[in-house]
Amino acid sequence: MIHILTVIGARPQIIKAAALSRAIQQKFANSIRETIVHTGQHYDENMSDVFFTELGIPQPNYNLRVGSGSHGKQTAAMISGMEEILLSEKPDAIVLYGDTNSTLAGAVAASKLHIPVVHIEAGLRSFNKSMPEEINRIMCDHVSTLLFSPTAVGFENLKNENLVRDPQPCPASADQPAVYHCGDVMYDNSLHFAEVASQRSDLLQRLGVSSDRFVLATVHRDSNTDVPERLNALFQGLIAVAEQTGLKVILPLHPRTRKIIEATTTLQNAITASGKIEIIPPASFLEMVLLEQHARLVITDSGGVQKEAFFFKKPCVILRPETEWVELVNCGAAILADADTQRITAAATTLLNRQLDFPPYFGDGKAAEFICGEMIKHFAK
Repeated sequence: MIHILTVIGARPQIIKAAALSRAIQQKFANSIRETIVHTGQHYDENMSDVFFTELGIPQPNYNLRVGSGSHGKQTAAMISGMEEILLSEKPDAIVLYGDTNSTLAGAVAASKLHIPVVHIEAGLRSFNKSMPEEINRIMCDHVSTLLFSPTAVGFENLKNENLVRDPQPCPASADQPAVYHCGDVMYDNSLHFAEVASQRSDLLQRLGVSSDRFVLATVHRDSNTDVPERLNALFQGLIAVAEQTGLKVILPLHPRTRKIIEATTTLQNAITASGKIEIIPPASFLEMVLLEQHARLVITDSGGVQKEAFFFKKPCVILRPETEWVELVNCGAAILADADTQRITAAATTLLNRQLDFPPYFGDGKAAEFICGEMIKHFAK
């Protein structure tokens, strides 16, 4: 039996980890033992507890409770805390997800101790190093022993960075990593939880909307929420889309962003005057799945929501100048609009009148099972 240490620190990582934990519980319980570390990078007691219960994830064995702070202080605290845990637990490998500071900290701590790093969601690139996430994902990829890319484009990015070996090394190492195009664990989750969400929630009824008769929007990136000009342009775009389509815009919003909006009188007045923008509290994962399933259009600055919209065959306007998920744009299912009012409205109009195609970029819904099998192959003693 191999022992893995799974690191989670933010809401998307909790969700991604659910797919691997589920695969271990259902098919690999006799082959893999999982220890879970929550860094507390983004930690809300109520939200996290609901997530673990809702998604069927084992409660964390450790919680570092680092909280918010500057990148340096937060990452340093996580490296220190994880180093102690790694020395105590002595896992066969550390499993890291995505591109947060928790990911970077886990990669640094483990690689210094010569513990193999497994990076799930490897190879993503925005090619914009002003984004902290871009630095984190590059650094993690380049110290990893096993790299699991969700898409062919991600695999090619790793190949271009000279990380792909032919033939594939076994056993692999940080110097001779094994790289896979395996599909996306979030697609696994979307297939699994779509039916669960429909059975459990009456959210659409409570919001007074019906299927295909509303727009789902999310805004959370600092580059949008903390720059008044961008936030105003973005909301003017949402208001214009609502007016042009006649569709209500449902906007789950973090309390911090809500406070920024409420402090901006002109913006608050415009939202109120529209009568078509409904701001609701942050949605749970199952509620988001339900909203994504039934929306007519998705408008977001979230990488995860872009992708989930694609899983459910929904067009997506991306409120960023670039995306790691270039496949969505290349196939015409999504359009980059940044925080530009005219581009947002034009993109929405184009997508709602375009015949869309959703190629099977993200695998067969069994990525987590494949990852478990490869970890056993490489780390079993």
